[in-house]
Amino acid sequence: MPSSASELPRLSPFRLLFLRAFARPLAQLLTGADVHGREHLPLRGPAILAANHNSHLDTFLLLSIFPARAVTRVRPVAAADYFLASPARSWFSRRLIGITPIDRRAKPGTDVLAPAMAALARGDILIVFPEGTRGEADELGSLKTGVAKLAAAFPEAPVTPVWIQGAGRVLPKGARMPVPMNCCVCVGPAVRWTGDRTRFMGELKDGLAALQASAPPLRWA
Repeated sequence: MPSSASELPRLSPFRLLFLRAFARPLAQLLTGADVHGREHLPLRGPAILAANHNSHLDTFLLLSIFPARAVTRVRPVAAADYFLASPARSWFSRRLIGITPIDRRAKPGTDVLAPAMAALARGDILIVFPEGTRGEADELGSLKTGVAKLAAAFPEAPVTPVWIQGAGRVLPKGARMPVPMNCCVCVGPAVRWTGDRTRFMGELKDGLAALQASAPPLRWA
């Protein structure tokens, strides 16, 4: 691995330019994404966005919906073994996308969430995908409890559910070329940690399911 997964790099002076001049136009070009519930977006940290995950495009979509004053504090949590696999990919992922890398191959006893905890302690806004990996298009898989551990460590941090509809059809898992189609991003009211992991995970799943059910019909459907 070219660099430690626990390191948090300095913010690149080019990151905001990249996000506003490239990532947002690309996401809009490929998806024309409609955003519902934008008023629920956290604009300061510590905070957590918990979204369904069907496509590598999901991260670009979520970064594209934040205003400039907040987007430089947004950190997508991503797998170190993939995004730090080569020096070029590592530099791009850390300096421009701004990922917080998680080492899925860490030795037993290692706190794999330590980089995410450090980002929250620094006042960042984390993007997490509680399913843990990309699933089937527009379907919600089972949720892993890592997000509950983060919420328990930072109970003041709102956990905002986000449903992304359509990105798994624009760039599904295994595809190399995207197919432009309309998508939507639905942001719901935050879930708060109250000390009960089972209740918290249930409320988060219910929040995602409610957003999925309320998502408007996609224009290409």
